Amino acid sequence: MLVEIDAASKETIGDQIAAQVRGHLVSGRLRTGDRLPSARDLARSLQISFHTVLRGYQTLATEGLIELRRGRGAIVIREIDPGRARLEALAREFAHLSRSLGTGRDDALALVASHWD
Repeated sequence: MLVEIDAASKETIGDQIAAQVRGHLVSGRLRTGDRLPSARDLARSLQISFHTVLRGYQTLATEGLIELRRGRGAIVIREIDPGRARLEALAREFAHLSRSLGTGRDDALALVASHWD
């Protein structure tokens, strides 16, 4: 199975879908040109809303990893370098933590910049 949902996770189901597909891209299980299951098929197999799957797929499309083609499904258009994937995961975590602490974007970026050298 491409995706398994953890009902106990604090992460949304759409985010879980996106994260697991990213993981398959990093591991090489998915490669450029591969088709993902249609949103309807994946939703049916996971017994979740079609729109929830689309949210996960849309996240991946926004990141430039997949292309969504109406009537043709989702196709992988870019693989992920493992080092880049780790950096992106840390950046997402940092941004989430910064927002939860009420830190503004400019202050968060300045904090990173102060540790650059």
